[in-house]
Amino acid sequence: QVQLVESGGGLVQAGGSLRLSCAASGRTFGTYAMGWFRQAPGKEREFVAAITRSGDNAYYADSVKDRFTVSRDNVENTVYLQMNSLKPEDTAVYYCSAKYLLPTQDSADYHYWGQGTQVTVSS
Repeated sequence: QVQLVESGGGLVQAGGSLRLSCAASGRTFGTYAMGWFRQAPGKEREFVAAITRSGDNAYYADSVKDRFTVSRDNVENTVYLQMNSLKPEDTAVYYCSAKYLLPTQDSADYHYWGQGTQVTVSS
């Protein structure tokens, strides 16, 4: 089992940047594929990015490709989401999640979730 705690959210102007962190407990962090999802008010939770267990491969939603970068540090047990060129439509609660084996874009596949961190982008 793994516990996840996100941090780094906040209020930023359009065009700005934020870096989200997700710290994981336990010694088996490297065995989990990690995902980032977000949920805006009145909308369903949607896939943002995911990264393989080794960190060699990353996947992105079309809406964030070329603006967001997911990475991980398996020594520090942390996964990151660097968000650049932020837009008001990026406003949401951002969640990190963990699953066994390969990353997917379906939130139902993920076994563990953090509590979320709010990102608000003003225009």
